[in-house]
Amino acid sequence: MKDIQNTTDIRGIAIQRVGIKDAKLPFQIRTKVGGYQPVLADIQFTVALPRHLRGTHMSRFMEILNEWGTKPIAEKEMEAILLQAIDHLDADSALLSLGFKYFISKTAPVSGKASLLDVDCKFIGELTKAGNFSFTLEVRVPYTSLCPCSKEISNYGAHNQRGKMSVSIKFSNDRECIFIEDLVKIMEDQASCPVFPLLKRVDEKYVTEAAYDNPKFVEDILRDLVIALRSLDGQVYFRVECENYESIHNHNAYAAHEESSTG
Repeated sequence: MKDIQNTTDIRGIAIQRVGIKDAKLPFQIRTKVGGYQPVLADIQFTVALPRHLRGTHMSRFMEILNEWGTKPIAEKEMEAILLQAIDHLDADSALLSLGFKYFISKTAPVSGKASLLDVDCKFIGELTKAGNFSFTLEVRVPYTSLCPCSKEISNYGAHNQRGKMSVSIKFSNDRECIFIEDLVKIMEDQASCPVFPLLKRVDEKYVTEAAYDNPKFVEDILRDLVIALRSLDGQVYFRVECENYESIHNHNAYAAHEESSTG
């Protein structure tokens, strides 16, 4: 049959990214304690399309991905998938993004009750035909903050709120990326208090008082997170965002920062 999408295009526009989005497939993510956690990934998979080609082979993206649906995925595997895309689609570059829920075991601070915290994660890999590969880990974590102003001016109590912080981080290619569990711990440690899916009454007392004893503005949380990430060996870039879902305002408090290892 005639291959229309493989015909010549005369408009002279190279497309930077073309491929598939919102595909869903299972993958296996390596855990810190050993073994793998099955996840359902939301996928974006694209290549660069030369100006002389009318279209790319859309079916080949799923053909490549289907080979990896039950295999463990980390940096090296992402690079291998991208290399397949560049070879099979004769592209100059390729990008693969896998977004997924990752579950981390949490232990309540007093009762010791165990529960699972769902964390939004994303693996993003980019590869060029020349062999330049980059891998980005994105993690989004809930937290509790307590307002220092409210604590200072009130005769009793202080307003607090739940928030979300996100980190996008890259490491040099000669270093393995940080485990999701370790990055989540670093992020949670910068908040007034972590969030726990399951709390008994004694735990609720503990986290309420812990937040009260550790008041932080959204700016405080972000700055402490920046300092913590700067200390990680091998990191070459990170971006952080913190957003407080304010309990006394009809808007959120927000802060963001990004930097490379060269400043």
